[in-house]
Amino acid sequence: MEHIKAVAVNKATSEAKKQNADIKLVKEAVDSLKYVEDALNELDKNNKDKASEYLAKALGKLEVTLSSKKVPELLPVDSMFVANEFIGTSKTIKEAVKLAKEFLSDYRVQEARKVLAPLKSEITISTINIPLATFPDALKEASKLIHDNKTEEAKVVLAAALSTLVEVKKVIPVPLVEAMELIVTASNVAQKDTDEAKKLLNLAQEELKIAKYLGYVSSSDVTYKTLDNAIDELKSDIKSKEVKMLFKNLKDKLKDFTSKIFS
Repeated sequence: MEHIKAVAVNKATSEAKKQNADIKLVKEAVDSLKYVEDALNELDKNNKDKASEYLAKALGKLEVTLSSKKVPELLPVDSMFVANEFIGTSKTIKEAVKLAKEFLSDYRVQEARKVLAPLKSEITISTINIPLATFPDALKEASKLIHDNKTEEAKVVLAAALSTLVEVKKVIPVPLVEAMELIVTASNVAQKDTDEAKKLLNLAQEELKIAKYLGYVSSSDVTYKTLDNAIDELKSDIKSKEVKMLFKNLKDKLKDFTSKIFS
């Protein structure tokens, strides 16, 4: 069983790596950001001329994109992915949440945070972006301030501009990926070993429950309830002639369900 879950995690990680590699960083945006950082460093040395030169270069790089027909709202300058896998059961999660609630009711917030911190099982793809609606204007304002010998004000504007970089996250819930892999494996063994198939389907239901308890799926989500009921139905009819069709319908439902969450 652990092998199946490991395969699922490896598949999800590989997909995350691929998606991360597919994110096209805009070279002009990356260069522009570097020039802004260089400008700030020069201002710290009170080298206004050099700072102005770097800001002019930064704006020049962004003008390439700003002059295009379709100007995007965000320009990617960096991307990364992080994997976290929860080791435990749905019961473990319920107990942890109950304990955290007890801590919070007594205003022991930091202890509650420690309890809740491990409650995640996901692969996160993060992209850092320059917001084109505000970033170029901030650079122009800083350039004007430098020209007016208002170095400190320019530094504040540039620091504020760098703080407006937008992080966009895409989260892939690992339990849902594991549930899909367990269902696929169950469908492959169902005709030869119905007991093994039922065990795998039980594990799939547990992964769906973990996803719900970790907050990746709303407890009121109709689709989740439909999936859970569909697995129950499949376990009951595991020896029927329609088992292949039942598995296909279940896999289609789960695929549709996960596509909405992963998008």
